[in-house]
Amino acid sequence: MTVTAPTQSTESMVIGGRSFRSRLMVGTGKYADNETMLAALKASGAEVVTVAVRRVDLNRTNEEGILHHLDPEEFFLLANTAGCYTAEDAIRYARLGREAGFNNFIKLEVIGDSETLLPNVVGLTDAARELVSDGFQVMAYTNDDLVTALRLEDVGCAAVMPLASPIGSGLGLINPYNIRTIKSRLRVPVVVDAGVGTASDACLTMEQGVDGILMNTAIAQASNPVAMGSAMGRAVEAGREAYLAGRMPRREVAVPSSPTSSMLDG
Repeated sequence: MTVTAPTQSTESMVIGGRSFRSRLMVGTGKYADNETMLAALKASGAEVVTVAVRRVDLNRTNEEGILHHLDPEEFFLLANTAGCYTAEDAIRYARLGREAGFNNFIKLEVIGDSETLLPNVVGLTDAARELVSDGFQVMAYTNDDLVTALRLEDVGCAAVMPLASPIGSGLGLINPYNIRTIKSRLRVPVVVDAGVGTASDACLTMEQGVDGILMNTAIAQASNPVAMGSAMGRAVEAGREAYLAGRMPRREVAVPSSPTSSMLDG
């Protein structure tokens, strides 16, 4: 089976002053092996690839490590603070990633609960404020709460990343209204992060008008990660195009598809 990357539209996504050709961002965890990971990333057409600083070997010469397989000339490597439960830990690992050779973009996670993996919004805001002052372009993973999103924008985040549903759940977009509200009120890009399970979820999420989606488990734990990566890339493109096209209004009554005037008599 030959899988090709989706054709990217000419409409760029701009975050922190940088343009990205793809609106799909993909993580690097949970794959069976590095070869499958790399093939799935390429099939997805994603440009931005996230790497958990706390969970990977930062030695790029180690052939068993993830970073050895990710060419910075091909992928924009986005460090993230996955696994951090305090602002202090998140700040420490963000700085460690930058010192290890990552760029000044950081996907900021501060987890508040080990069972649901929902964010600690107080610690998240504190860490975001500190990292912004330290020169980072902060992309903050948060819940789908407008007030928190506004606070993250106020402290200088380059993008806000509300969840569609809990991390790794695959439940898809639970509350489209909240996501649309966040997108309508924020000036910075909104990238939905976590919970997308399949291509239809990705398409529906993009139809809310958000700027992009970040996902990991949906691709990595699919029966065929390479094929799912390709499907997700196409779904993100389709959802964006559908949003820009503008869907027909919903109605509770049937409306004929063809005109009823000037009909021929039977």
